[in-house]
Amino acid sequence: MAAMLYGSGLRLFECLGIRAKDIDLERRELTVREGKGEKDRRTMISDAAAAVLPEHMKGVKRLHDWDLRRGHGRVNLPYALARKYPNADREWCWQYVFPASRRCQDPYTGQIVRYHQHESVLTRALKQAVREAGISKRVTSHVFRHSFATQLLQDGYDIRTVQELLGHRDVRTTMIYTHVLNKGGRGVRSPGDGL
Repeated sequence: MAAMLYGSGLRLFECLGIRAKDIDLERRELTVREGKGEKDRRTMISDAAAAVLPEHMKGVKRLHDWDLRRGHGRVNLPYALARKYPNADREWCWQYVFPASRRCQDPYTGQIVRYHQHESVLTRALKQAVREAGISKRVTSHVFRHSFATQLLQDGYDIRTVQELLGHRDVRTTMIYTHVLNKGGRGVRSPGDGL
């Protein structure tokens, strides 16, 4: 999950909501469904995430097949899709990439389904990693998104491109990341250093 957050610039719930059909490893592209503002967008999949996703997805597929053999394998579907396509909730393409470890009852349909992992799973793992690394600053999952944007800008990418990848409606929101480009007196090489 951390590789997806940092490598794709995702918000935590965008990452948790990724379904199998949203990943295109061939194009290294991820479709984020119903992000902030109920908008869909496309973003990149990093090489690091693309390297581990195939094996991860095999494990998720095995879990889904195991659920199906036991008469389960359902997942909650967005909006009216469950009525329109009554068996879609068992199809592989709709399964979450980061599924919960246990099935539970969907409060709306009463069906036994497997949701995505709870946000506390990553939050606890991140807290543990920060503690073990001896980092004294507050670190949340959103830091990965900030780091994604900051690194792209430092690497010289156009702010409009970064805006689109992050799914910001207004470029002024993306502009908050430009503060890191102001490096102060030592961020610029003095002509006197070349003497």
